[in-house]
Amino acid sequence: MSTSTSTKIGHGLAKVLGIKLRYRNPTGKEDLSRGESVFSVDTADTYVEEEPTSIEWLREVTPSGRGLLQYAYNLFPFVHWIGRYNGQWLLADLIAGVTVGAVVVPQGMAYAALAELKPQFGLYSSFMGVLIYWFFATSKDITIGPVAVLSQVTGNVVLKVAKSNPSIPANVVASALAIIAGAIVCFIGLVRCGWIVDFISLAAISAFMTGSALNIAVGQVPTLMGITGFSTRDPTYLVTIHTLQHLGRSTLDAAMGLTALAMLYIIRSACQFAARRMPKRAKLFFFLATLRTVFVILLYTLISYLVNRNHRKKPKFKILLTVPRGFQNAAVPTINTTIIKAFAADLPVAVIVLLIEHIAISKSFGRVNNYTIDPSQEMVAIGVTNLLGPFLGAYPATGSFSRTAIKSKAGVRTPFAGVITAIVVLLAIYALPAVFFYVPSATLSAVIIHAVGDLITPPNTVYQFWRISPLEVGIFFIGVIVTVFSSIENGIYTTICLSLAILLFRVVKARGRFLGKVKVHSVIGDHLLDHDAVGKGPNDFQDPTSRNIFLPIEHHDGSNPQVDVESPYPGIFIYRFSEGYNYPNANHYLDYMVTEIFKQTRRTNPNAYPKLGDRPWNDPGPRRGQAAPDHSDRPTLKAIILDFSSVNNVDITSVQHLIDVRNQLDRYTAPERVEWHLACINNRWTKRALASAGFGYPSPEGDEQTFERWKPVFSVAEIGGDTSAAAAAEYRENEKEIKRQRTRDTEHGLGKDTGDHINTTAEAASSSSGEDFDQKVGAAKAYTAQPGSRVAVVHGLNRPLFHIDLTSALQSAITNTERRGGGEPKGVGTL
Repeated sequence: MSTSTSTKIGHGLAKVLGIKLRYRNPTGKEDLSRGESVFSVDTADTYVEEEPTSIEWLREVTPSGRGLLQYAYNLFPFVHWIGRYNGQWLLADLIAGVTVGAVVVPQGMAYAALAELKPQFGLYSSFMGVLIYWFFATSKDITIGPVAVLSQVTGNVVLKVAKSNPSIPANVVASALAIIAGAIVCFIGLVRCGWIVDFISLAAISAFMTGSALNIAVGQVPTLMGITGFSTRDPTYLVTIHTLQHLGRSTLDAAMGLTALAMLYIIRSACQFAARRMPKRAKLFFFLATLRTVFVILLYTLISYLVNRNHRKKPKFKILLTVPRGFQNAAVPTINTTIIKAFAADLPVAVIVLLIEHIAISKSFGRVNNYTIDPSQEMVAIGVTNLLGPFLGAYPATGSFSRTAIKSKAGVRTPFAGVITAIVVLLAIYALPAVFFYVPSATLSAVIIHAVGDLITPPNTVYQFWRISPLEVGIFFIGVIVTVFSSIENGIYTTICLSLAILLFRVVKARGRFLGKVKVHSVIGDHLLDHDAVGKGPNDFQDPTSRNIFLPIEHHDGSNPQVDVESPYPGIFIYRFSEGYNYPNANHYLDYMVTEIFKQTRRTNPNAYPKLGDRPWNDPGPRRGQAAPDHSDRPTLKAIILDFSSVNNVDITSVQHLIDVRNQLDRYTAPERVEWHLACINNRWTKRALASAGFGYPSPEGDEQTFERWKPVFSVAEIGGDTSAAAAAEYRENEKEIKRQRTRDTEHGLGKDTGDHINTTAEAASSSSGEDFDQKVGAAKAYTAQPGSRVAVVHGLNRPLFHIDLTSALQSAITNTERRGGGEPKGVGTL
């Protein structure tokens, strides 16, 4: 009763407001259904597709109580596996955690210099990154901590704020940047918008990583050589020029730096060579190669100690000097409007670097190691890490490529390895500060250069990019050039904007294809499958090896141009949308379609403009004294079939374009109307939108707009028969019943042989002594030679011009075109 009342109220309001509930119903009738004479399909069960409703959509998107509990459960992925943690996992995590810890300690101190901070801040960031991440991680391989590129960006922000607000300490600025950027990333993750990073292409990421690596490596060369007197934060090309100009001023630092860098590469190359020569010991050589950074740092620290132990106040070359023990900078971070305003312009690039480096690495290693990461949850992990880290003095941190690769190759089993790494870093913070005093700065620069060298995209990868998409290789080189001649920030913005511009261009300029029909045969080796069956029927319908496919008529898909693609039918066109159909590309799609149709057809009424003055200005006709061109060899436009297989959603603008084109073509074919068939629609809301605009129905005919009888063509599928599950169950039951009946016959001495198998006709049960049983078996579908299988339409009968595929759409279009031409061909159902 309530539904009826609400419906009446709704209809009343619609009437008062002038809303037409039957908006653009071309038939002028109620919803068409199975029961109407024009939609009669023998042996098919009725199916009327219901339209989606707004309430239904709200129910789908509104989280339920169970969904909220699942959301909370997924915020802490460690609870999914911690209960199954075992000793074998612990041993693997222990090895991986210690290995990464040995690498992150020297790298953390080195990267702190890039961030214009003291070495201890790199250790703080390393500790908090690995300690917090494992609670929220969906990747077992990722290692959170200081990284070269983000440290470089942080250093740029620190220097920029120092110029405008010199009273603000560098670590305060870095901590504030970490909290604000972390809060933004955490919010994006909490609202589950991790898909946003998918807008950043691989070409943009590769350009950003390559350009940043060159920027960082070149910027470390002066420290490596002991050269001072100019800014290493200038654009890369300027730093290169200044370094070459002052190369003669190199100091003893060059000996500590160049030899350390050479040793790092020699050890790695030697271990790789040995692993190839001795595969059985590859694991051993991997760990030796991994620990090369620790070995080099310890070796050169020892050399530094021997050289500078008597020159602590004035060392022979630059060293780290005092590194405080413990968390001396632990405090509540200072955040105010002055600090935020000082780095607000650089906040977007910090957020982008936080996101793309971490998500790209985690996705890559997830695919390699056969697990799937949740980008949104990873954003939560990064965000929380950067929100809590500054309370112990940490600066912005994200996923590290080099340490993640080491962790993965070390055989890590769970994210708990991060806790082991945190313990190693904690020991370094409290036990090794005295050793850190003598670490040469040039050696740390060598460590940085060696680490970022792996971020440079190798030439072979660029060549593979070229093979896949030459246009994106242009984006890659533009991004690298902008980074080298400007800055990392400008390089990031440039590549992202170019990638989005190309994406929009491809969407807006997407071009549809006119399709034709080709009959193909399946071939194995040099002969057709079941060759004897070919050509049995007059139309080769008995040929099981042949089928009709639809190819672009112009062969723009790369199909063999020697294959003759037939036009579907005179006056019938099949048009495929190639890249979605929405408001940016709707006009481009349909303009091309209409132009091509006009070129290949003629007006239905050649006397549509009896007088010269009746012609429109854009179609003035022939010049005076000249005859109109003869297009009598062209067909008139009968029907258009639209292939929606690549379309997921439509919008108001795109549907309105379709309506306008439909009206335009109806004027072109007047007094007849163009029939529109739509195939392969994958979305219920798209069907609703198109049906609301009058598509999916047959066109009214004649001046009186009457809806005449027409021939429907539906696709139907079996829902029963001898191959159905129900028939199989019935077969088994009947077989048991026959065996029981035979046993009774034998016991009563009837001795009638019923054969060794069950016949497929009603005579299979002729040996039973009961007439009812004969009738029961005889009626069974599984035992009939011509099983009366049930079929049902695949698409709703109330939208007869929405088709499941192009074949049924073409059959329907041809059938009704021929009917209107005077013939009455039989409607076709596709099984």
